[in-house]
Amino acid sequence: MKIRVERDALADAVAWVARSLPSRPTAPILSGMLLQADGDGLTLSSFDSTTSAKVTMPAQVSDEGTVLVSGRLLAEIARSLPNKPVSLEADHSKVELTCGSARFTLQTLPVDEYPTLPDMPTQAGTVDASTFERAVAQVFVAAGRDELLSVFTGVRVEIDGDTLSLLATDRYRMALKEITWHPASPDAEGAVLIPGKVLSDTAKAMSAGEEITISLSTTEAEGEGLAGFVGSGPLGTREATTRLLSQAFPKVRHLMDVDGTVNVRVSTDELLAAVKRVKLVAERNTPLRMVINDDHVTLEAATGDQAQGTEAIAASVEVVGDEPSISAAGFNPQYLLEALSALDAPFAHFAFTAPGKPCLITGLASLDGEQLLDYRHVIMLMRLPS
Repeated sequence: MKIRVERDALADAVAWVARSLPSRPTAPILSGMLLQADGDGLTLSSFDSTTSAKVTMPAQVSDEGTVLVSGRLLAEIARSLPNKPVSLEADHSKVELTCGSARFTLQTLPVDEYPTLPDMPTQAGTVDASTFERAVAQVFVAAGRDELLSVFTGVRVEIDGDTLSLLATDRYRMALKEITWHPASPDAEGAVLIPGKVLSDTAKAMSAGEEITISLSTTEAEGEGLAGFVGSGPLGTREATTRLLSQAFPKVRHLMDVDGTVNVRVSTDELLAAVKRVKLVAERNTPLRMVINDDHVTLEAATGDQAQGTEAIAASVEVVGDEPSISAAGFNPQYLLEALSALDAPFAHFAFTAPGKPCLITGLASLDGEQLLDYRHVIMLMRLPS
C-alpha cells in the first residue's frame, strides 16, 4: 500500500474512528484500526464488537492494499504531525508514515484475524444533519451515565410517519424532542433504544454534512438489532453502526403531560445567568430554591452557614384557581442549568402542580406566545427543608 493524503483530513478521520476503539479491548486485535486503500480513496475502520466506525476520504493511491495498525497510536501521531502532506507506505510487517521531516514506523497487526464489520441495516430515512445534531444534544442531556443501569443510558428513537421523536431519562429528569424527517416509507412506524453516548458522538461528527441517513434493523430476519448512520462532509463520508439496547424502556412519556396550576414565564438568558451565579454557593445534594412571587421569581441557595446567594428575576406568573398550589420549588441546580441551556428559546415556561411533583419546562418565542411543545423537559422537584 502506498498513498498520499492531506494532514488535516487524516487527523480528523483518524480521531473520529479512534473514538470507537475499546479502552479495554477483550482481544488485542480490537485495538487495531483498519486502513484500506483502493481506487475510491482511503477507508479507515474500527470495531469493538458493539460499535463500528468507518470513514472514506480522498487520497492519492499509488498502490492499493489493506493494513491493520494500533489505532490509538496512529491517532496520537496524526494529531501531532506538522501541517504538510502525509505519505503512508506499508508492506506485510510495517507501515512507514512520513510528513515533512517527521517519520514514523508502525508495526502491523494480522489483518486476517480482524473481525468483519457489520453490514449497514435497512435504510429507514434521512434527516437534516444540523437539526438532528441539535435534537440529540437537547435530549442526551437527560440520559443516564451509569452503565450499571444501561437502559437509562439510551435514547429512545420513535418513528411515526414523518415525525422522529427522541426521548431520554435518567429517572430524575426526562427530555423529549420531536423533529420532521424524511422516512423511506410514508407510513413508517417503530421504536428503538440506541446507546446515548454513541448517538451523541455520531450526530456531532456528521453535523457538517447536509443530511444523515438513518438505518435500522430490528427483526430476526435482518439479524441482531442494529442502528446505522451515514453522513457526508467536506472531509469524506462517515459511517457508524451500533448494537441496539435490548431492555424495555420505561413508560415515561405520559409524564410530559403536566397541566400546570402555577405557570411561570421568564427570560431564558436572564434565568440561566442567575442560576449560574446562585448555584456557586449551593451545597452538594441540596436544592436551589425558586420562590414564586406575583411578578418575579427569586433564586436562593446556601452552603450551610458559610455562604448564601439570592437573585430576583422578573417573571410573568399565572395561578389557575383561587390559591396557588405551590409557592417555592426545589431544583437540582445542575439539572436546571442543563435544561435551560438545552431549551433553545428566548423565553421559558415552567408548569408547576405541587411541591415534589414533576415540573415541565418548555420554550416560548415571546413572553405572551404559545408554548413550543416540540421540546419538553421535565425535572423531578427536590423536597425543600421545612
